[in-house]
Amino acid sequence: MSHKMQPQATSHILMIRPVRFAFNEETAESNAFQNVTVAAQTKEAAQAEALEEFDHMVSQLTAAGVDVIIYEDTPEPFTPDSIFPNNWISFHQSGKIVLYPMQAPNRRLERRMDIIEDLKTRFHVEEIIDLSSFEQQEKYLEGTGSMVLDRRYKIAYACLSPRTHNEVLDAFVEETGYKVVRFNAVDANGKPVYHTNVVMCVGDAFAVVCLQAIPDPDERLMVREDLEKTGKQVIEITLEQMNSFAGNMLLVNNKRGEKLLVMSTQAYESLTPKQRDEIDDYAVLLHFDLSVIEGNGGGSARCMMAEVHLPEK
Repeated sequence: MSHKMQPQATSHILMIRPVRFAFNEETAESNAFQNVTVAAQTKEAAQAEALEEFDHMVSQLTAAGVDVIIYEDTPEPFTPDSIFPNNWISFHQSGKIVLYPMQAPNRRLERRMDIIEDLKTRFHVEEIIDLSSFEQQEKYLEGTGSMVLDRRYKIAYACLSPRTHNEVLDAFVEETGYKVVRFNAVDANGKPVYHTNVVMCVGDAFAVVCLQAIPDPDERLMVREDLEKTGKQVIEITLEQMNSFAGNMLLVNNKRGEKLLVMSTQAYESLTPKQRDEIDDYAVLLHFDLSVIEGNGGGSARCMMAEVHLPEK
């Protein structure tokens, strides 16, 4: 491989501060991680409690030296899932921005050009690749939820689901030059896992992955081998840990170049001491309580962060 490898992590993290966070009925059918019981208990309080969790996470990340770029959501149009920006946009070292087709109609409203315009004042944007027209064919690819990117080796890991479609993956490949490792992943009830980023997290020299969720032994081996071929220690998690969002982590840098692995407290507490030790060799584990966001939104820490890999001006 060339020495001009792209870094896997960045210290610039985009987050959207929620205004009307809520349980999203439009996504619940394909997202088994949304918890109806939690949602019922917290419906009225969901926004206030989610905001508290969000602000706490931001202050912890900032204190750890991460550059958190925050945009406020707008009350209208109603976008209950706007707290998860990693699904509609991704930013690349090449200066490219990719916009993605989203399954839920109310999530399509999250795409905001004003955010991109504002980022252009600080970062260099070469090109905007807009894949959202696939929505008209009911074919979806929900950003770095649907794909877990190995940015150094330009590999996109993707488990196929109602929200991750082969044809859109092909279009992404054509536009970005990534190679795709496609596989199927199911939860304990045999239901397709809605997003790849709950199954696995790819760091620079390690990967946290629920191989148990991949029923086909050949596909399971392929995923493991591709991770190992790119020099990663594979740290396996169980289906139970996956359900606690232990796959939904993100490696970030701080401004001093130190590596942090960001996750929720639920994810952290589900890890065994041995797993924590293994990860500890590669990054500092940073976690916060996100239970209201997880229960209502069916997403966790990783989903809340869109990494801005664009070159700075």
